[in-house]
Amino acid sequence: MAVIPIYPGSSSFFPGDTPFGFYDNQIDFQVDADKVVTYVSRRLGYPIMDVELQDLNFYAAFEDAVTTYGNELYAYKVRENYLSIEGSPTASNLNHELITPNFASVVRYTEQYGEEAGTGGTTTWYTGSVPVTAGQQDYDLKTWASESLGLDNKDFIEVKRIFYEATPAIVKFFDPYAGTGTGMVNMMDTFGWGNYSPAINFVMMPLSFDMQKIQAIEMSDQVRRSQYSFELINNNLRIFPIPQRSGSMHIQYIKLSERNNPISKYPEGQYNVTNVSNVNYCNPDYCEINSIGRSWIFDYTLAVCKEILGYIRGKYTQVPIPGAETTLNQSDLLTAATSEKEALVTRLREYFDETSRSNLLAVKAAEAESLQKIEAAVPYPIYIG
Repeated sequence: MAVIPIYPGSSSFFPGDTPFGFYDNQIDFQVDADKVVTYVSRRLGYPIMDVELQDLNFYAAFEDAVTTYGNELYAYKVRENYLSIEGSPTASNLNHELITPNFASVVRYTEQYGEEAGTGGTTTWYTGSVPVTAGQQDYDLKTWASESLGLDNKDFIEVKRIFYEATPAIVKFFDPYAGTGTGMVNMMDTFGWGNYSPAINFVMMPLSFDMQKIQAIEMSDQVRRSQYSFELINNNLRIFPIPQRSGSMHIQYIKLSERNNPISKYPEGQYNVTNVSNVNYCNPDYCEINSIGRSWIFDYTLAVCKEILGYIRGKYTQVPIPGAETTLNQSDLLTAATSEKEALVTRLREYFDETSRSNLLAVKAAEAESLQKIEAAVPYPIYIG
């Protein structure tokens, strides 16, 4: 029968005794390490019962408990603030940073709507010049793009704007010979204003008159004359009227490969948060964990030690004693360890959820409503002047 190592009843922690050494150099961790060994060993029955663990097992469980606490804490912080953190540089450690909610992710979504209207977004609008031939009404802009822009065979353009428009109506607004002017030239001369700019009509007429006059000019050109217009279907352009001379027509377009690219551009050499795995939270500083967190860590350390002890006692199922054999409680320890670990993690997550921003705001709202009801029941004093 092999000799089973038994906990000797005391321990002395030194940096390097834990598997990873995450907290070995933190004073509070060094002080609590041996206290945790005493606490856990007594909860396991020492000195009445032998505990088949060594100090290194206790220290490993203690480090595991602190790390688990930090993982749960910062996983909660990531869930709570990810929309505000996404896209931020990964260089800064967020453990001690106060995260301010922002609309960065919302703005990134809405920019794409502005992009379609030409008022924002991340896709570049390009300008091109399409040759116009006298007598030709139809133009294939896909052919023009492939020949003029050198696009990849799998890339296409989307036309955003075509500069093929009639002369602005305001140019004809003050033209009395066009039959659309205000007809006030003689009256202006009578007042001695004949040498002034036609803008003096604004003195005599309301702005609504100008708007109606402009609409009349545009409607007249559209109905009585062949107005400048176009049809654009699948980048096949038809222009009206049929051009009488050759020239150029300008357009604005985007490349579909750029619009369909979901990857945001960041400064060269800068790494940014792209998913929950690279949000820069590190292991917690044990010295800054309060008594609430440390109490949870002590209980979780006990559960981990029960699990370790259960596996050890599973190897030595029966131990000889004078005149008989005793059966060890492996199954009891493993069952208790599993249930206790699950219960502790569930309790911790519920505690974090109760302190989430949405829940705290709901509590504040309920508190404000209750205060209003209480204040409404307070008698109002009568002021006598």
